[in-house]
Amino acid sequence: MDSLSVLLHNLSYMLVPLMAAVVLHEVAHGWVAHFFGDPTAKSLGRLTLNPIPHIDPWGSIIVPLLLWLAPGGFVFGWAKPVPIDPRKLHNPKRDMAFVALAGPLMNLLLAIASGLLLALFLWLDPTLQANWPPQPGVEPRTDLLGRILVPLTAMALFSIVINTLLFTFNLLPVPPLDGSRVLLSLLPLKSAYILSRLEPYGMLIILGLFMIDPYIPIISTVVGGLFRFLTGFLLNSLVL
Repeated sequence: MDSLSVLLHNLSYMLVPLMAAVVLHEVAHGWVAHFFGDPTAKSLGRLTLNPIPHIDPWGSIIVPLLLWLAPGGFVFGWAKPVPIDPRKLHNPKRDMAFVALAGPLMNLLLAIASGLLLALFLWLDPTLQANWPPQPGVEPRTDLLGRILVPLTAMALFSIVINTLLFTFNLLPVPPLDGSRVLLSLLPLKSAYILSRLEPYGMLIILGLFMIDPYIPIISTVVGGLFRFLTGFLLNSLVL
């Protein structure tokens, strides 16, 4: 397979895990907010697995595409945030921390579930590792088991990467990321106010960090550690 074919294969296998990771991240925020008394997301139809209501035209399509096409480009984007009204929460300061944590924790659970699925697929067919990623000049498997398990294995691998990345990235304490919401719930009122004033500039700060170094050390370290755990420890424990 040529490089373009490999890229298109990767994109086709990446789409489903990416949509699942982003949609369930947002829905988790809405679910927990509803549990603590805020029905805003539910009343607006945002507690749905349909990806369309969660798409932000700029953050989900235009900005990622422009960044990807730019020289030395990288992919960065966001979904339409689930609306939360803190005034309707039982205990706004405390409950917002749980609401904020719900999204990243959903991504962590999805990464763990994907690791377990990967272990299951390799237990069913230990030769799968030799068939992914597709290699130039190597014909893809055409048997029924291969046609089913090779794509599923690829999706599980991408799901681990995507969800560990979203889990780590969203816990950065930069407004409007979830980590900042958690920190705002823990800080004294004056310190929380100072941090909240950064929110209008948050996306610019994040984009600046990525432009300086797309592999932000703390993110790459945590993502690498989680990936090695999920593809190493789990596989060795459950497959061997």
